[in-house]
Amino acid sequence: MRCPFCGHEDTAVKDSRPAEDGAAIRRRRFCTSCGQRFTTVERVQLRELTVIKSDGRRVPFEAEKLSRSIRVAMRKRPIEEDRIDRIVNGIVRQLESSGDTEIPTSQIGEQVMQTLKAVDEVAYVRFASVYRDFREAKDFEAFLGQMEDPKSAP
Repeated sequence: MRCPFCGHEDTAVKDSRPAEDGAAIRRRRFCTSCGQRFTTVERVQLRELTVIKSDGRRVPFEAEKLSRSIRVAMRKRPIEEDRIDRIVNGIVRQLESSGDTEIPTSQIGEQVMQTLKAVDEVAYVRFASVYRDFREAKDFEAFLGQMEDPKSAP
């Protein structure tokens, strides 16, 4: 592992422990050249995922982008960071184990919405407002009406 501070290629592991409910390993490392310490996280990656954007472009899947969007939706909600990490990891694992290597953004968005609806309805509505591109208050009204009456959902 290359040192992020000085670029030296020889670093040593000082401590290792499970993270993310055993789905990853957190390692404390130090550089044998400059002595700086840093942390790495290793996780199993079942397959390389590619996201198919709505305009047809294909880009590599980035779990960090998924994490950011979920954290924005859950900002100032009574949900612990650890729980958010578990939610993100669960969605990533579902995507990786789906058998598909190319996943449309719509599938990812719907999976996030389904998960958020079960965890926190405010975060669910926040995410939906961006994902479904709400432009006016009536868009919120229609969406909230669908939440109350699931039979009217599109």
